[in-house]
Amino acid sequence: MSVVAPDRVPKQILTLAQKEEILREMDVDALLVVPFSHEFSRWTAERFIQEFLVDALQVSEVRIGHDFCFGAGREGNLAMLTAAGARAGFVVQGLDDVRIRGIRVSSSIVRDAIMKGTMRTVALALGRTYFIDGRVATGRRLGRKIGFPTVNVDPANDLFPGNGVFVTTSRFESFNRCFESVTNIGVRPTLYENYATTIESHILDFDSNVYGDTVRVYFHELLRREQQFRSALELTNQIRMDIERSRRYFLRRPIRDADRTS
Repeated sequence: MSVVAPDRVPKQILTLAQKEEILREMDVDALLVVPFSHEFSRWTAERFIQEFLVDALQVSEVRIGHDFCFGAGREGNLAMLTAAGARAGFVVQGLDDVRIRGIRVSSSIVRDAIMKGTMRTVALALGRTYFIDGRVATGRRLGRKIGFPTVNVDPANDLFPGNGVFVTTSRFESFNRCFESVTNIGVRPTLYENYATTIESHILDFDSNVYGDTVRVYFHELLRREQQFRSALELTNQIRMDIERSRRYFLRRPIRDADRTS
């Protein structure tokens, strides 16, 4: 869609590197990433089947969703592929929808749940705790000035939860373990009077220099939405309450479980 309709491209839930990692953990032997160009988008379904599936890949079995379409104009479907497979000698299997509690799981539903901050719904749909990756960047260090130092995350992901405060765990590459954390996603004005989204995590009981490190932030629960404060005292009091609520969360769900499941 980034080629044929760039103005309608949805934000990706995972980066390519994250997809590769998850597939590797599932013992997938090989992953083929095919660049999608304007020329490729004009291939007919029959050309795709013959030149790509049969001639190039020499497939023996293909599995697709029942509503999957391919080829220019979305002319290719399960029925066409099944007929082509019978002629060319490969098996085609249509896969049923994945449903949880009667609701069809789709990337659109997952994106919507991420933006709403309903992290348990996201975890249920994905089968894992939702996370983003990023690099720890230098910030304005305002949190340290009020007694709550934070790490500023420059995200690799295009998609992340809507503005609010979340119970999270943070895994730093240099430590290779998870730490309990509280993460704020919010906006701040830029020099040009626009607003930039910032992701800041306060790591509980942590005082190490991790600037430049790679971090993975797992989102477990939305504590509250972003709000304005009339004074620094009001802000610090709220932060203390957020931290206390996070500690209570981890008492119920120890970190050894929290980094993978909610």
